[in-house]
Amino acid sequence: MPDNPKDGFGRRKFLIASVATLGASAALAANGDAANAQNSAGSGADPTSQGTVYVGDVIGGKKVVSALDVGDLEPGKMHFLYFQGVEMPTGQHWYVSVTVASGARPGKRAVLVSGVHGDEMSSVHAVQTVMSQLDPAEMSGTVMAVTDVSRPAMEGMQRRWPNSGRGNDLIDMNREWPGNENSATAASRHAGLLFNRLLRPNADFAIDFHTGTTGFDVTAFNIAAMDVPEIKAMVELFPVGQIFDNHVYPGVLHNAFIDAGIPSFTPEIGAARVLDLDMISLFVEGTMNVLKHHGIVAGPMGRTGKDVNVFVGNSSFPILATAGGLVEHLIKLNDKVEAGQKVAIQRNSFGQVVAEYASGVAGEITGQRSDAMAEPGNPLVFVLFNRTTPEGAEVYPE
Repeated sequence: MPDNPKDGFGRRKFLIASVATLGASAALAANGDAANAQNSAGSGADPTSQGTVYVGDVIGGKKVVSALDVGDLEPGKMHFLYFQGVEMPTGQHWYVSVTVASGARPGKRAVLVSGVHGDEMSSVHAVQTVMSQLDPAEMSGTVMAVTDVSRPAMEGMQRRWPNSGRGNDLIDMNREWPGNENSATAASRHAGLLFNRLLRPNADFAIDFHTGTTGFDVTAFNIAAMDVPEIKAMVELFPVGQIFDNHVYPGVLHNAFIDAGIPSFTPEIGAARVLDLDMISLFVEGTMNVLKHHGIVAGPMGRTGKDVNVFVGNSSFPILATAGGLVEHLIKLNDKVEAGQKVAIQRNSFGQVVAEYASGVAGEITGQRSDAMAEPGNPLVFVLFNRTTPEGAEVYPE
């Protein structure tokens, strides 16, 4: 489940402030905006407008770039590249896989992202499947897919980026955007490089695919700011059962896109560490609908949210464990629940019931713990519901 964003932000700000006292170069990390501005000024060019930069390396027959402008690629073809990310402690780079379907005609530019969390396999497969269905010779515009953003996390199929610079520490990449190329952590620098030189410069709209985290299962749903008309129009084209209408945490990738003026949202595709092919197919269908909506590909629309009677909620009610023991769910994903309805029980090692859990709201189940055991404080269930006045960023099952 998500870390407490306030706690994580506080720790990182404290570290950055401490590093800043060591000298002028480290002081750049104290302010992300100033750091990026000084970095651009020092290089003599805006990294978002310098065009494609080939570093001269070739890996497995694929050229390596440190900046990309999809307009530089030959139209009507599929292109396979590596983007040179942040350096490892060994001085080598984390390379990110980039696939670009460059349409034969001008048009909108779509960016599809997955692998921001390293345990989210269905998100990767969904993007790969969409790309396999594209024929650049018949397209207008471009579709760029980035399928392994958080490479060190994906190598271990774990959620977070292992940070060797701070001891035994793990960083949630989806709290780092838009990143900072001069940050005190490699994860933030990596995010800054990708956002400034790969993602933002090539996006008229963007979709950042995720799943639930390890040990927690979720429904097929989209996280979207439905008060933005361009986003609402795209999200309603997915034949999935739920929409979480909330701006959620600062630092998530889709919010960084929105802050840059690029409509974006986040699909959530079931459980981590597995391929849920049935659920993936729903998001592939929805993504293809979005590409048709923007005129990138031709053809009739598939099913949409109207066809599945999508439930839209603006808040997520978490039910947390108050004891340790085995958890038995009394409801299933997508079930409707009423306020006061019992949703889970918990037993200790003797089989005695030590806790019973009920929903505090009426809504639909959008996530539940898949690990059979829990300790106090672990999220057990999330209920999607509608609050009269949403209370800003909320914890949600991603």
